[in-house]
Amino acid sequence: MNLNDYQAKAASFANHDMDVEKAISVWALGLCGESGETADHIKKWIGHGHDLDLEKIKKELGDVLWYLAKLADSLDIPLEDIAAGNIAKLTARYGDGFTVEKSRNRVA
Repeated sequence: MNLNDYQAKAASFANHDMDVEKAISVWALGLCGESGETADHIKKWIGHGHDLDLEKIKKELGDVLWYLAKLADSLDIPLEDIAAGNIAKLTARYGDGFTVEKSRNRVA
């Protein structure tokens, strides 16, 4: 499944009874919340000695992706444009790949 297909399919699982401003707020807050749940699981693994549950992480990252797709959709931005733009930015910043030196002296 490509990102734009995912974005279109994800739309069928959303509440469409919100104006654009409210939808953007709900999707952005949801994205933060699900990212926080992902981070909290990793925090408990590192700091509390819990097992790292990859299935739980996968589900949380799926929720992150869903909220990202809905936020982008509300702003009329295709996910594939976001992905391509990010790769272009990283390529400008790091060329063929990351190095600590390039990170410390980045231009973009």
